[in-house]
Amino acid sequence: MQRSALAVLVVEDHATIARQVVAFLDGLGWHTDHAATGALALDLATRVSYDVIVLDLNLPDIDGIDVCRAIKQRAPRNVPVLMLTARDAFEDKARGFHGGADDYLTKPFDLRELALRCEALARRGRLHVGREQQVGPLTLFPNELRATCHGQPLALTPSGIRLLALLVEAWPRAVSRSTLVHALWGTQPPDSDALKSHVYALRRALEGIGGMRLVTIPQLGYRLELADG
Repeated sequence: MQRSALAVLVVEDHATIARQVVAFLDGLGWHTDHAATGALALDLATRVSYDVIVLDLNLPDIDGIDVCRAIKQRAPRNVPVLMLTARDAFEDKARGFHGGADDYLTKPFDLRELALRCEALARRGRLHVGREQQVGPLTLFPNELRATCHGQPLALTPSGIRLLALLVEAWPRAVSRSTLVHALWGTQPPDSDALKSHVYALRRALEGIGGMRLVTIPQLGYRLELADG
């Protein structure tokens, strides 16, 4: 059975391990970003919406537990964190869970198990997506593939609704173009202008009603904002 594409941030300072993990996950058709420091991990995690963050406990600049706590406080949504470490004592595991980790994998590990754990965490993180979601005057009904703004229906295709759902889930943070493409179409988007076309349609639909707007963030992606007034 084909795996659905996930957006994963791998935070690992050991170059060999990082290359192996990224290469394996990329081979599954997933979108994988890499950070070798806690500072870069926090920057990415607060600007991009990921399905899972794979976080090494031992980082050169910031303690992994502190990075995990900061991600849980600042990330666009409650992104699941899979913590990696060579420490296998109960006290170390307890410290990781108390720091906000959702799962724990001890080095050395099987890359296949890493992928399975990522998928399980992503499924848990998406359990709430089917419920009605509200952002300002915008209401999203994911199960019905429809949305309203100020009570008026938005004229969007199913792909447009899924695009809106990704932006609503990340709100008020931005979502990168690459994350949106992989979430909507995996590794085979229809063509190079597919995302641009859906963004244009969503922007026009929101502007036609007012109250919300879709903003382009240069060099990153897109973000929903409440319209002034």
